[in-house]
Amino acid sequence: MFVVTGATGNVGRTVVRLLTGAGVGVTAVARRITEADVPAGVRAVAADLGDAESLRPAFEGARAVFLLVAGEDPHGIVGAAKAAGVRRLVLLSSQGAGTRPEAYRHAGEFEAAVRGSGLEWTVLRSGGLASNAFAWAEPIRLHRTAAAPFADVPLPFVDPDDVAAVGAAVLREPGHTGVTYTLTGPAPTTPRERADAIGDALGERIRFVEQTRAEAHAQMSGFMPLPVVEGTLSVLGEPTAEERRVSPDVAHVLGRAPHAFAEWAARNAETFR
Repeated sequence: MFVVTGATGNVGRTVVRLLTGAGVGVTAVARRITEADVPAGVRAVAADLGDAESLRPAFEGARAVFLLVAGEDPHGIVGAAKAAGVRRLVLLSSQGAGTRPEAYRHAGEFEAAVRGSGLEWTVLRSGGLASNAFAWAEPIRLHRTAAAPFADVPLPFVDPDDVAAVGAAVLREPGHTGVTYTLTGPAPTTPRERADAIGDALGERIRFVEQTRAEAHAQMSGFMPLPVVEGTLSVLGEPTAEERRVSPDVAHVLGRAPHAFAEWAARNAETFR
């Protein structure tokens, strides 16, 4: 049996679906989750990564856990998994944990706890997710407008379904223990190009508005911790060579190329209509 935390999110929901489709037992975990939120046959357990004790019932009988970076007690979460007999941890982390460890210290602490757990482990360092474009959903629906800073700085954003597919494969397959994978899309795209791709999916023109760094900082500070805001803006505006690089790891694990942003946009066009 496999446990998927964050099971109602952009990545976790697909991990649950892929594992269920492979015919394995799944426990789906999120703070607010019911049987109505998961496929038939999946066990839904409401628990909070911010409360390691609440996870113990979800971990019982599990062979492996798909784990998000959430909460402030990574060692408590890992301890609860070990106490329940879990043998493998697959952590969804951030590329920034490697490229900007000071800004992404929280993710780095989770990585250290997982690596030091004594269990089999794999770390998935995701680049920027294509689903971050959902932040444009309302302004595109209402005004056919998208706003972002650093309009012409390209980064290889990754389809969350590809991240989920790698996660599901690593949970089920041997040969990934002790490995850190970096997950990106197949090519760098700019914010302006991503807005155009959504417009192409809709068959309409999307007006792109370039924000200043200060405007983006003020907006992001409303829902992100300040160190993460600073780190994220640095990645978006002044990416390192590693952050610009297309990683081969999605193709290595899945045996196929990752999806392009335009494919993600076409698949999610209704959200922006």
